[in-house]
Amino acid sequence: MFITLSSVLAAETTEQTSGSGIVGLLPLLLIFVLMYFLLLRPQRRRQKAMAALQSALAIDDEVVLTNGIFATVTGIESDWLWVEVADGVQVRVTKGSIAQKLGAEPEADKKKKK
Repeated sequence: MFITLSSVLAAETTEQTSGSGIVGLLPLLLIFVLMYFLLLRPQRRRQKAMAALQSALAIDDEVVLTNGIFATVTGIESDWLWVEVADGVQVRVTKGSIAQKLGAEPEADKKKKK
């Protein structure tokens, strides 16, 4: 039946923190929002740009493959490309192995020049 100072302080702190449940979730929500804008959104933008590049390939385009080989597109199939890496040497690769198209300015450079 004795009331101690620590039991009174503990009762006051539980009363104060019980109403701040949503406030405790705000830092967690803020982390998810930051992660979306710093990681997920730029990655989706890069994926869309890569898909647009791969769908816009045409015969006689000069490309760089993801392994660093320079090649010229000689044929296009549904998911495959035939590329010429040397005179008379043709290799079949997937469209996903195209890293960039040569001769085309990247979008960032076009925006900077305007």
